[in-house]
Amino acid sequence: MASNGEWKVNVPEGTLVIEPTVSKRMYIQLQGKILKSLKRIGNFWVKAKNIATSDPRKVIHGVKVGMALSLVSLFYYMRPLYDGVGGNAMWAVMTVVVAFEYSVGATIAKSFNRASATILAGSIGVGVHWIANQCGEELEPVILQASVTILAAAATFSRFIPSVKARFDYGVMVFILTFSFVSVSGYRVEKLLELARNRVSTIAIGTSICIFTSMLFYPVWAGNELHNLVYKNLERLADSLDGCVTEYFKDSNEDRGRKHEGYKFVLNSKAGEEVMANMARWEPPHGRFKFRHPWKQYLKVGASMRSCAYCIETLSGFINSEVQMHNSTSFYRHRSC
Repeated sequence: MASNGEWKVNVPEGTLVIEPTVSKRMYIQLQGKILKSLKRIGNFWVKAKNIATSDPRKVIHGVKVGMALSLVSLFYYMRPLYDGVGGNAMWAVMTVVVAFEYSVGATIAKSFNRASATILAGSIGVGVHWIANQCGEELEPVILQASVTILAAAATFSRFIPSVKARFDYGVMVFILTFSFVSVSGYRVEKLLELARNRVSTIAIGTSICIFTSMLFYPVWAGNELHNLVYKNLERLADSLDGCVTEYFKDSNEDRGRKHEGYKFVLNSKAGEEVMANMARWEPPHGRFKFRHPWKQYLKVGASMRSCAYCIETLSGFINSEVQMHNSTSFYRHRSC
């Protein structure tokens, strides 16, 4: 604006900020990402340390898996052992990786499923291949394809049966894999019987190492885990019931905390109890029960505890609802108790 030969320019109040260069902005972003990554690594380390401190058996389980893999790797490193199994030793390594579980019962169950399914599928595969050979070159691929389709379909359908699903689901999958492998390979491989024998022997080596390592070095028994779970659930029910009574009669001002909500854990523990009971069936005699482990009785006790937990849930809902009994009636019941 011009006035009497002078110009006036209005400048808004503020401070001048020098914008960082592109390289400076990239450096700041990179620094922030590095710090964030270091923070995540630190949090991960703290969580891992807490898990190892709360349950050292998980650390021991990792050591046992490493020990089993070291033992089975000897079939590669030692020439006499390698000459016996050859390149098929990789099947033993894979068996250790997939069959080694946390508890002894789970390890035995998976090892038995893998070994028995491999033997059964290999035997049937060799038999089907022999029948297809006798029928001539024209019918051979037809018979092999039909056998794969029928047996794979039947095995897959059997996984929907509850008893098979609970105990032999992994074995059925291994059966489908092994039978398909033997049938398809047998069409191009001449020494099919030797191939099946090598696969069975290497899997037997892997499962044996898994079972003996799991049982001999700090074993974790599924039966004991089931016993501890039922025992803790009984304590949770007692704490929940005590919390409901305390809250209703207002006998103390103690904070109930999470103990009052323990019945919810009991209601959600059915699947865990059934899995542990199923694994306990596979375990050899040990502890005080020997051959008569009462895993069925534990399931009955668990069902009774869940019925009690439903009652406590109803009682807790009544106590926490807005509809309360009349003060005189509540006082009368308090005096009666």
